Amino acid sequence: MQEKPASFSIKNWSQDDQPREKLRDKGKLALSDAELVAILIGSGNREESAVALCKRILASVDNNLSELGKLSIKQLMQFKGIGEAKAISITAALELGRRRRAGEALEKKKIASSVSVFELMQPIIGDLAHEEFWIIYLNNSNKVIQKNQLSKGGITGTLVDVRLALKTALEVSATGIILAHNHPSGTLKPSQADKQITNKLKTAAQSLDIKVLDHLIITEKAYFSFADEALL
Repeated sequence: MQEKPASFSIKNWSQDDQPREKLRDKGKLALSDAELVAILIGSGNREESAVALCKRILASVDNNLSELGKLSIKQLMQFKGIGEAKAISITAALELGRRRRAGEALEKKKIASSVSVFELMQPIIGDLAHEEFWIIYLNNSNKVIQKNQLSKGGITGTLVDVRLALKTALEVSATGIILAHNHPSGTLKPSQADKQITNKLKTAAQSLDIKVLDHLIITEKAYFSFADEALL
């Protein structure tokens, strides 16, 4: 009896042909659409690899991912090697992509002044009984890409990781950052530590062509802006 060929599982491919490793080593932009979908399904069928199968699936919709996203689970299962679980994985991934595009279409909040920063951050940190340090990442139009809590400390202070702050800035392609932290005591006067971390981040960011545009100290009803007070 002729032995049946083994299933073309990704783990059995040569390392150069493994899309998971390719993504890890070369980045997501190095992968084709078929390779990205192949990561979702993990294996093909007894006649073709996951990438070959995904190329065939994509060819059926003229290599249009939007059209692929319109296929039902039952339609996807018509392809040999695509069971219900794989069809669901493809459907879920493409729906996430659709929702991401919808989210990106929403107007990003633009930071026009220190008041804009206060209005953005006061509801988050203005009333806290402990200190938190946040960074707002901006694009070149001063629109908010995202805002992250960098550290959380006791009422006596907090520790800020400069490397983590700038790593995120590079990952999101930010051209400017704004620092913000609260003073649970209610005082708006910047401490020596506040000034030191501002200068430390400013110096480190400059080497990456990223600007520290402001640093706000926020309390329940008011704020102090380093930029407004010419301390940057």
